Amino acid sequence: MINNVRTYLKDWIIPIISGAILFSVLIGLKITYNSIHKHVPRVFGATYMTMNNPYFSVLNESLREVIEANGDILLTRDPAQSQDRQNQQILEMIDEGIEVLFANPVDSKTIEPALEACKKAKVAVFVVDTEVQDTDNVVSVIQSDNYKAGELVAEDMMKRLPQGANIVLLSHYSVQSTQVRREGFLDKIKGHTEYKIVANSYNSSEIEVANMEMDKIIKSGVKIDVVFGNNDPTAVGALAALEVNKLTEKGIMVYGVDGSPYAKQLISKGYMVGTAAQHPIIMGRTAADTAYKYLKNKKVEKNITIDVDMVTKENMDKTNINEWQ
Repeated sequence: MINNVRTYLKDWIIPIISGAILFSVLIGLKITYNSIHKHVPRVFGATYMTMNNPYFSVLNESLREVIEANGDILLTRDPAQSQDRQNQQILEMIDEGIEVLFANPVDSKTIEPALEACKKAKVAVFVVDTEVQDTDNVVSVIQSDNYKAGELVAEDMMKRLPQGANIVLLSHYSVQSTQVRREGFLDKIKGHTEYKIVANSYNSSEIEVANMEMDKIIKSGVKIDVVFGNNDPTAVGALAALEVNKLTEKGIMVYGVDGSPYAKQLISKGYMVGTAAQHPIIMGRTAADTAYKYLKNKKVEKNITIDVDMVTKENMDKTNINEWQ
């Protein structure tokens, strides 16, 4: 009987107890390891000139997808076209502990005090979708080939209207990207005197403002053949003004920049002629990947350019009309 008990203890009870002890030790080691190596979420900040443009919402969600996949946090702020408010929001995000800022400035020059504060706080700054006048406080600038966007619009217009045209340009004086698009357009038509700029607006980047600016131009009585809006919301605002003034049947050609789904739908229906398509999804991922590369002490490029392409009714089958690219 005693031998049976000893055998039972040896063969069953002792191994079970030993296994339980070993399991407890391993669990303890795992808990200790996890507590030592626990991921502490990094905090990233993002601010765009306005969230009233769906383009920036798409760009921001592309950033968020990468950041949250890494277990980190993205704070997003909307200054609603106020540089003073944007500067204040950046200072607040610094206080909230951001390590990286993705900035799309309302004004390419007067954002500088906030960027200097970032440098002082050792916050890495990545400028997206446009430029700033002074890049000393910036790690990288990630933007579309805005000059090419202007060129593409001009090339398409010249192909369709070889005899010349009276052109309205709608841009924004404080947004560097829109000025570069304008420059690309003007350089392409330079020396072709048959193409005339009959009106300019330097205060248009949203639908409502562009609508009012275009209405003023129409009421001035100038003859219009082409409208080039610096982005798709501007083009849509101009198109609405043409509609109200019963000019949509006059064959006035409207162009934008962005490649937004609603612009592509208007192009497919013949209301707009074309849009130079940007790639906010690619831009967001590129900006996030560049930031993580920098945080790992790897070398990153100072200027990163995302290509653009022209979308017209003729090549609509090559793009998804209902989605961003």
